[in-house]
Amino acid sequence: MRKLVTASILVPIAAAIVMFAVANRRSVVLSFDPFSAADPALALSVPLYVLIFLLVGVGILVGGVAAWLRQHKWRARARRAEADARELRTRLDAQGIRETAPARLDPPPFAVPPAA
Repeated sequence: MRKLVTASILVPIAAAIVMFAVANRRSVVLSFDPFSAADPALALSVPLYVLIFLLVGVGILVGGVAAWLRQHKWRARARRAEADARELRTRLDAQGIRETAPARLDPPPFAVPPAA
C-alpha cells in the first residue's frame, strides 16, 4: 500500500518535470559580466530547464544549510542532556542502584494532539 501511494505521488511529479524540461529546452545565455552585456567576458549557453533546476537545487541546499544552522542549539542541548544522563547512569551503577523504570518510553503509534 505504501509503495502504491508513493508511486501515485512520484509518477505525476516526474511527468510534470519531464514536460517542463521538454517545453523549456531553448538555450539561454547566462552571463557573469555585469559591465558588457553585448560581449560578455564570461558567458554560458544552457537550456532554460537546466538553469531552473540548478537554481532550485541551490535554493534547496541553501535552505537546508540555514535550517541545520538554526537547529544548532537544539543539537547542543541534546548532546549535553545525553552526557548528563550518561554521567548519572555511571553514578547509579557505582552506587549499586539499578533503574526501575524503562530507559526509553516509546510514544503511542497514533497520538491525537490535544484540542486547542
